[in-house]
Amino acid sequence: MSILITGATGKLGSLIIEQLLQKVPSSQIIACVRHTEKAEHYIKLGIEVRFGDYDQLESIEMAFSGITQLLLISSSHTDDSVRLVQHSNVIAAAKKAGVKQLLYTSFAFPRQGPIPTNHVHRLTEQVIFESGLDYTILRNALYTDFVGVLGLNEAIDSGKFITYPGNWQFNTVTRQDLAIGTAQILTTSGHVNQIYELTAPRPWDFSELSAILSELAGKPVVHREDSSIQNWIYAFLSKIDTVSTSEDLERFMGCPITPLKDSILPFINPVK
Repeated sequence: MSILITGATGKLGSLIIEQLLQKVPSSQIIACVRHTEKAEHYIKLGIEVRFGDYDQLESIEMAFSGITQLLLISSSHTDDSVRLVQHSNVIAAAKKAGVKQLLYTSFAFPRQGPIPTNHVHRLTEQVIFESGLDYTILRNALYTDFVGVLGLNEAIDSGKFITYPGNWQFNTVTRQDLAIGTAQILTTSGHVNQIYELTAPRPWDFSELSAILSELAGKPVVHREDSSIQNWIYAFLSKIDTVSTSEDLERFMGCPITPLKDSILPFINPVK
């Protein structure tokens, strides 16, 4: 068995490889990267490194040779039309190379019905379905990292956590938890042609986050809403399903996901 991870030096890819090393010999893991010089640490661990660029079809066709399982970590390009072309290249190369199973990091709980022309994840899923390849769709929740743009440290300093009005609820998870679940899926059977919603089993809200900020600050941090707040994140959040939940991730992890308090600690300055 050979497991190839694309984007292997990225945040999620690196964490998945760390988890895989606890489950399978390093000789079964292949890191596919655009910049091989950034992957030298993998070679030292006994992991094969292959060059592969989503924009260079020939390079990924060569990289995918002899691969049993291929995890396509979605492109980080900012233009979704480019991302779709890149994903389509990977899928075509995987089919040509004879990859046995393609896994794809999609996005949790997409809206049903006709696929919008700008929904890169749903469109990519459709290309995968039409390819005839055996697949596993990993619909990842929004990363809890998004709290980094909410002004948490300013809230602690001022004692006021101000957000845009709305019934906001979040099924977010950490990359670390997704890596644990993904590694389990990659190294166990029974996942062919399955779709998993890898989210938290219950959502959290801003009141809960405010209570945690109060605990961390050692003083009250009061949550209130203000419609004059200008932050791009709210427009983005309003377009995705951050409320629906699933137990898929915890089932594959074999333990509870990381608590919200622990998840936000990297975004909180030490309290003086």
